[in-house]
Amino acid sequence: MGIHVVDEAEPVPDGTRLEELAPEPLLTRDYETRPALVYERLRERHGPVAPVDLLGVPAWLVLGYRESLQVLQDDAGWPKGLENWRARTEGRVPADWPLGPSLEVNHVLIQGGDGYRSLRTAWDVALRPFQDPRNPQAKRLKAAVTGYADELISLLGQGGRNGLADLSAQFSRPLPLMAASHLLGFPGSQGDDALMDMWRVLDAGPDAEPALARLLVTLGELAAAKIEKPGDDFPSHLLAAHPDLTVDELARELFMLLGMTSDHVGILVSNTVVEVISGESDGGVRHTLSAGMVRETMNRVVMRKPPLVNFVPRFAAADTPLGNYTVRAGDPVWVSAAAAHADPLFAGQMTPGSSSISSRAHLSWGAGPRQCPARELASTIASVGVSRLFERFGHLELALPVDQLPWRSSPFMRGLRSLPVRYELTGPLVEVAPEPEEAVPDAPDQSVKRRSSLWRYLTGLIRSGD
Repeated sequence: MGIHVVDEAEPVPDGTRLEELAPEPLLTRDYETRPALVYERLRERHGPVAPVDLLGVPAWLVLGYRESLQVLQDDAGWPKGLENWRARTEGRVPADWPLGPSLEVNHVLIQGGDGYRSLRTAWDVALRPFQDPRNPQAKRLKAAVTGYADELISLLGQGGRNGLADLSAQFSRPLPLMAASHLLGFPGSQGDDALMDMWRVLDAGPDAEPALARLLVTLGELAAAKIEKPGDDFPSHLLAAHPDLTVDELARELFMLLGMTSDHVGILVSNTVVEVISGESDGGVRHTLSAGMVRETMNRVVMRKPPLVNFVPRFAAADTPLGNYTVRAGDPVWVSAAAAHADPLFAGQMTPGSSSISSRAHLSWGAGPRQCPARELASTIASVGVSRLFERFGHLELALPVDQLPWRSSPFMRGLRSLPVRYELTGPLVEVAPEPEEAVPDAPDQSVKRRSSLWRYLTGLIRSGD
């Protein structure tokens, strides 16, 4: 059977299987370069819900804003948890499916079933010290992120007061890495390699599976250390709120936090910078930043370019009409925040300069009872980073036309591969102290030292000014 185009008022009969609709591949070259056009083509052919092929596995993609809310806000009708996936239970999901490594780690954003509620409650309790600005932990985190941002900017400035830089590689990506190391209580620079492996997992490339294996080993070692000797960090607070967590279970939760405070935050910082310096948003953006309203600026940005474009799947609890189709029990349903934000029935309500709809209605952190628990944490890290950039740089401009910036798309995220800018720093240039060297664990002579992988990477990117 070919692509099934239906009248908006007539859902497909209940007996029609997802596989019979010949779903078209979603993750194509077109999707990587111009995803908005792919979403609109699917919307024109299928309406607000479309059958798609995700690297060989059929799924429903929710494109409509109203339908997205319908799914996100009804946890009973559209539960998470891979145990609800009929095709997986029947052995029809390939063992080497590239998205498998990301979805098989049963943490708080993936998990369904009876254990979720107590785990989510523990998350909310453990994050509160770091998300409530009145608490000393939140104040220390904000101060640490401000310091990390200044260190990165000062390091970049070693190439000259004026010059060319890749703000993605030299600022947006490493900043949340450093913040995550602070939150997780990583000793030394152990978190560097962990975050790089997290990027590989999120990008769902051919090395995703070995990267996940390495990452879980590292996080398992960290979890065991926190169980033995708690501190004033997120793993220790989570253990205090949920003492029954095993080493493996705690490692999976740390995996989730590392992912949300790394790629998501880095993309949000870069996307905000692009919109501000390119003038793609309304003309008041620079004034908004100078007035200190960075959060509102970011809210407008995520309406246009959300970092998390597709949420992890949910599954129909029963045969349920959705859009022009009837989704059968056990079918996977992926909500696309990027497509929902572009839904004409929603986007048409926005007016130039409006702030209410952008700040209260975007789906970048989800919606309903399973909205991202770390959204305030991630927003704080991103807003501090953006603020320091525009305070320290007297001038920033894109080194490429905005329509030539290189984008990377994964099944979950969409962000820039690089963000080349020409910059001019204001104020005195601050020398960056050399990072302490670390012992090489496997070296026969323990006097052998090495720089951290992050330090080596960042210093290698410094370019001389013009």
